[in-house]
Amino acid sequence: MANNESLVALNGTQISYIGHDCKEIPEFLGETYGQFARRLDLSFNQLRSLAGLKMFTELEELIVDNNLLGNDLQLPRLPNLHTLTLNKNHLTDIEALLEHLADVTPSLEYLSLLGNEACPNQLVSPDKDEDDYQRYRYFVLYKLPQLKFLDTRKVTKREVMEAQERGAFMKVVKPKPEASLNEAGSEGHPLPYSPLPQGSRDPMTHKGVFAKCRYIYYGKHSEGNRFIRNDQL
Repeated sequence: MANNESLVALNGTQISYIGHDCKEIPEFLGETYGQFARRLDLSFNQLRSLAGLKMFTELEELIVDNNLLGNDLQLPRLPNLHTLTLNKNHLTDIEALLEHLADVTPSLEYLSLLGNEACPNQLVSPDKDEDDYQRYRYFVLYKLPQLKFLDTRKVTKREVMEAQERGAFMKVVKPKPEASLNEAGSEGHPLPYSPLPQGSRDPMTHKGVFAKCRYIYYGKHSEGNRFIRNDQL
């Protein structure tokens, strides 16, 4: 324990345990510092769970950047926590995360999720743009309206108003997994696209499909017709 404690950086009520490649919070941290720690930095480890936080009952700031935290993340109830940074982890389900935080961190005012798939920031997700990020902000503020600062920006009054009005509709819907799209095909292979009804796509069992059409083509205003000579018909 003496060696472990020598790796901890202390500054009053601020505790740092950075870059030790630990996969879970060491028990000695909670047992030794949990009762008086106000700020805890566990960045640059390999944490997959934060279960060890249950000893840090008075925690106000928590930094767990650059770890391996995923959608199964569970925090104990931390009623005094006002700052949480989860940058560069493996979080993808933004709705589940926000609902969990709303339940266990009622005093949260500062949140950062940069570097996670759940946060469509253009700097780390080149396929996203500013509109994607702004919709994300509205959705986060709809779920956590008490936030004052999100990622790198201060929350504005206008954003709060927009989030109240439209935030519920800003959730990003992910496409279905490829496996579910392949169900229509045989042996896991999707059928090629065809405008025909599914029952008429098999050439061995194909039957004509007849239906009335609402539109009649008269050839007027056709850009194609003006380039065809009579001797080409």
